[in-house]
Amino acid sequence: MGEIAIRPVTSLDEMYQVEEVQRVLWAGDEAMIVHTHMLLTIARNGGLVLGAFDGDKVVGFLIGFLGADEGDERRPVMTRLKHVSKRMGVLPEYQDLGLGYRMKLAQRDFAIKQGVRLITWTFDPLRSRNAYFNTHKLGAVVERYLRDYYGRLEDAQNVGLPTDRLLAEWWITSRRVERRLAGKREPLSISHYTQAGAVILNPARSDGDGAVRPSDVIRFPEGRWLLIEIPTDFDAILASDMGLALAWRMHIRELFEDAFARGYMVTDFIRQVVEGRERGFYVLTAK
Repeated sequence: MGEIAIRPVTSLDEMYQVEEVQRVLWAGDEAMIVHTHMLLTIARNGGLVLGAFDGDKVVGFLIGFLGADEGDERRPVMTRLKHVSKRMGVLPEYQDLGLGYRMKLAQRDFAIKQGVRLITWTFDPLRSRNAYFNTHKLGAVVERYLRDYYGRLEDAQNVGLPTDRLLAEWWITSRRVERRLAGKREPLSISHYTQAGAVILNPARSDGDGAVRPSDVIRFPEGRWLLIEIPTDFDAILASDMGLALAWRMHIRELFEDAFARGYMVTDFIRQVVEGRERGFYVLTAK
């Protein structure tokens, strides 16, 4: 493995490679694949197809394009422009090398040069790695919960579940984002928030079988900060107990929809050992 370069995908052969990387990552669901003809259309019409290259080999990719915010449709589109980040993935053997982070920074540079200040994308609220990456590391915020957004999907990460998603909003020139990317914000722990009055709405329980289960008691949101707990390894739950995975989906849906309706937004995600086990918490702040 040599030095990995991040650059736009331009040639037809490289586009085919991006298609094949997707087939590795979303095996079994052809509907998830963005095909070469669409990749070319995106890249040659103001969109972005980035590749992570190990020599001439594409080992990761990112796809994005210009879009418009769903706000007041009476406003001209030019006042609602944003960059939509559709998909990003890295081959398993190249993961945990920081390639996703580097591609997001390259996407940010691309959008800034186009004069766009907002990048949005969706992610599964039950996957803690994505939650940490999107909100803690990049500084994205979340104000919207989207029920069954993509309908039925058949890949291993989605089969059998409603495809509920959170909508990440990455305000790429904001002071908040600039501080996160520069590493100028000191990480806070759960105790920082609880000592300031934050309440864990749904403290998960770990039974004797090792499974992490949703709380039987849900507290109502109040105060400036809230904490919502999710399992740190939802894929393991999905692989072993579909009933429990579905219970988590419905549990989290209720919590987020209620919190957003009450005027809270996601501003961070914390992973740490609490009471002898690793746990993950969304931080929500009153607007």
